[in-house]
Amino acid sequence: MSLGPPNLAVVVKGWPRLSETFIAQELVALEEGGVPFEIWSLRHPTDKKTHPLHDRLQARVRYLPEYLGDEPLRVLRGVFFAIRQKGFRAAWSAISADYKRDKTKNRIRRFGQACVMARELPSETDGIYAHFLHTPASVARYAAILKGLPWSFSAHAKDIWTSPEWELRSKLDTATQGATFGATCTAFGAKHLRELSATTPVDLIYHGLDLTRFPTPPERALRDQSVPLKLMSVGRLVEKKGFDNLIKALALLPINLDWHWTHIGGGALDDQMRQLATDHGVARNITWRGACDQPEVIQEMRDADLFVLPSRIAKDGDRDGLPNVLMEAASQKLPILSTPVSAIPEFIDTQVHGILSADVPEALANEIAQFANDPSLGPRLAEAAYQRLTHEFLMAPGIAQLATRLRTMLSGGAG
Repeated sequence: MSLGPPNLAVVVKGWPRLSETFIAQELVALEEGGVPFEIWSLRHPTDKKTHPLHDRLQARVRYLPEYLGDEPLRVLRGVFFAIRQKGFRAAWSAISADYKRDKTKNRIRRFGQACVMARELPSETDGIYAHFLHTPASVARYAAILKGLPWSFSAHAKDIWTSPEWELRSKLDTATQGATFGATCTAFGAKHLRELSATTPVDLIYHGLDLTRFPTPPERALRDQSVPLKLMSVGRLVEKKGFDNLIKALALLPINLDWHWTHIGGGALDDQMRQLATDHGVARNITWRGACDQPEVIQEMRDADLFVLPSRIAKDGDRDGLPNVLMEAASQKLPILSTPVSAIPEFIDTQVHGILSADVPEALANEIAQFANDPSLGPRLAEAAYQRLTHEFLMAPGIAQLATRLRTMLSGGAG
């Protein structure tokens, strides 16, 4: 498909990133649906693997200076360009107000990246769209003010719950050069942002799942209790994923229950989690696979008996929204055990589409043991989750809604 020159700039934290396949899925769908854009990435990639979705994307990717000292001449040219723009006074007012509340090098870096972006944006650019309401949205906002362009955002989880209220309010009010519109992927997050918004409409747009990317689910027979219970998880080893509680729960399982847990994903707590498993005497029953691409993840899901994601609210307020990996597990009719955090109950009614447990080791251990003792439970829950996925959480409706919003913004409408 020939889309013509891109008139939308999409700002992301980094490209490509294995942990953000929901963004890749959305952008591929928008592009294939006739919305031309370029990607502006604040960081260079660090993952050694990529997702098949990344290979499908045709959009040009531009990398802004990750740190201002990396490309000082490029940054200097951007600043000189910015000073000469009609929007500079308004942009300077915005960054000054923000810096008074957040006197950090990161805040200055955001403005420097925005100056570079404003200088290098193609002349046909009609608007900017940012994934994540914290750093990417700040860069998008400053650049949009400099260029006199509308901008919008998609918010997810950490960016909503760890950003200060004053900053969210400034991005949700057109009087302070806030977004034309916003989107978020959970009703839980949408309600919160709407309560803070002065003038910016916030749409609920579930990421949903593109089932054409996934194989037909396997037939799930009653589990053979004579073989080990195969548990698996996918998620970064960070506090909000709750894997420390899961490791402690595994140590509490009945001694006569034979089990094995496979974890997929990297993260800052990798060494700590491995040591915790050793300390609790369960390391021999765990396989740490690290970062895997999508085909590897799906194959592991097809082989497993139970998917476990013990999400919780971290000390800094960070939390999951509605993790796409739950829908991916459902696509393979893999039963799910998770927690009632944030928007997870929007997809899973406990004991109907999966199991929602308190995020404490004793409760998790109890639910795993009960699951293991009832071979009929898994197929029943998995079938119900699959039906909910296919009837209420497919990707296409959300993409259509987002594309309409973006096209309206780009044509000068109110979003």
